[in-house]
Amino acid sequence: MSTIKPLPELLINQIAAGEVVERPASALKEILENSVDAGAKKITVQLQQGGVKQIRVMDDGTGIAKEELLLALTRHSTSKISTLEDLHKITSLGFRGEALASIAAVSRLTLASRRRQSHAWQIQVDGKSVSKPEPSALTSGTALDINDLYFNIPARRKFLKSEATELAHCDEAFKRIALSQAGIEFVLQHNGKVRRHLRAASSAQRIQSVLGEEFGQTAAFVDERSADIYLHGMVALPAYARSSRDAQYFFVNNRFVSNKLISHALREAYRDVLHLDKHPAFVLFLDIDPESVDVNVHPTKTEVRFHESRALHQFIFHAINKALASPNRETKTEESMQPTRSFPAYPRTSHAQPGTVSQPASFYRTLFGMETNSYQPAPINTAPVTPVENSGQFAATEEKQDSHPLGFALGQLHGVYILAQNTRGLVVVDMHAAHERIMYEKLKQALDNHAVPMQPLLIPVTFHADGLEVAVVEENQTTLDQLGFEIAILSPTTLAVRAVPATLQHADIAQLTHDILREIREYGASQILTAKRNEILATMACHGAIRANRKLTIEEMNALLREMEITERANQCNHGRPTWFETSLADLDKLFMRGK
Repeated sequence: MSTIKPLPELLINQIAAGEVVERPASALKEILENSVDAGAKKITVQLQQGGVKQIRVMDDGTGIAKEELLLALTRHSTSKISTLEDLHKITSLGFRGEALASIAAVSRLTLASRRRQSHAWQIQVDGKSVSKPEPSALTSGTALDINDLYFNIPARRKFLKSEATELAHCDEAFKRIALSQAGIEFVLQHNGKVRRHLRAASSAQRIQSVLGEEFGQTAAFVDERSADIYLHGMVALPAYARSSRDAQYFFVNNRFVSNKLISHALREAYRDVLHLDKHPAFVLFLDIDPESVDVNVHPTKTEVRFHESRALHQFIFHAINKALASPNRETKTEESMQPTRSFPAYPRTSHAQPGTVSQPASFYRTLFGMETNSYQPAPINTAPVTPVENSGQFAATEEKQDSHPLGFALGQLHGVYILAQNTRGLVVVDMHAAHERIMYEKLKQALDNHAVPMQPLLIPVTFHADGLEVAVVEENQTTLDQLGFEIAILSPTTLAVRAVPATLQHADIAQLTHDILREIREYGASQILTAKRNEILATMACHGAIRANRKLTIEEMNALLREMEITERANQCNHGRPTWFETSLADLDKLFMRGK
């Protein structure tokens, strides 16, 4: 074995570059963070060949003094921290002081900068050699040119991908910084063509500019505070989830981060409303005391640790869950810029109106399968609803219309959809999907309160069962009772269902029982009432929901609409699909070319 000796400085920097500068996008990220920390108001990025040939970043920040240019390229030289205490309360994006040194070790680099009320100076680095500072033509701020990345390390350069792939990674790094710094103007050019030009804007406007109008129009605002924690941003509704995780941005004190705790909290918040193969889209910002988070975990600074991780997990989960349950809650900070929605907000007030009458008990039993002593719906207006000619308004008052965002039913379409009219235009409802969500939420609430209303059957339903199903009944009577079922064993191959949850009394009892017993057998009683609770309740809700091709009266349709308006997460069914959509009169006028 050779003797121990210190490594050459260039080799140290090249080793560090392997950690910090994995590809052109890694270098771009570090430089953009420096520009933001320098107080820039406009940052321009010019790329050649996906950033492999050239990365040029120009900003109008404070600049670097002539005598500090060489120091800026020296490893572990920084203006961001000076003591250990500073490391525990970092507010800047960069702080390690090794990015420029690492980049300079694996590229041909030119650094030009100008302090205010001073002249511009530049230095050049070509692998090993560093030039002396010399005058430069720069009006303000800093310009950094990185050329021929990894030109002196061919083994590393061959691992770089195609121009299109490297450009995509650079674009992603650019978007992350741009999303977190809405007050800065950003320009991205590639091979001489402008790909993105983002002017300074509000946070909501910047999010729409980067992720597109569809995201902005189908997202709910998040705006929650607790002590010294503040979570804000936008989350897409489950109906607009994606097949990949390409639109998930979480920032801690404006730093893009990847954290298992945060990811788990978000997955849990969406778990009840999202298809298993879909992923939510979101842009969220967490403002927290810098001393409560450790950003000095990894050289790339994308991983963080939190001191109060469990409390933070619960805070994030409840904030997102609340936004999804009431997706169009306006916030004071975003109210003036809120985009047009396809999904109006649901009121949380009583639906009683002057002159309304209650439906007979038999009507609610027919629609919701529940006795009136266990279910008391809000009274609704059952008077005939007739549109006023040429007005686009109902005979009912506009005040009543505004209190019912889903409007009033006009009829059914092919036994599947409810057509309704509100003050804005036409509402189309998938009646099975909507009723399934209503049933699901009622079952969840009842089980949480340990009071699932049970409906005895006048004539028990008997059916053939296999040995495993009989064993499940015998071994899990307590669990079945908690779910609202009373099942008796008549013989080694016969079961009798004597009572079911009140909401499911009109379901196919035999098939429902088969499905419930199968899930209990598969997951076990303890899992059914804990981790797999929502899955079995979703199964039960699906059985109890209105089926396609069932003809409803106008009163039944209106009752369903009123239930949707007071049910959380009624925008989507239990599988993440939308339950309704709205088309405005203006859109219908365009479709029929009215006024042209």
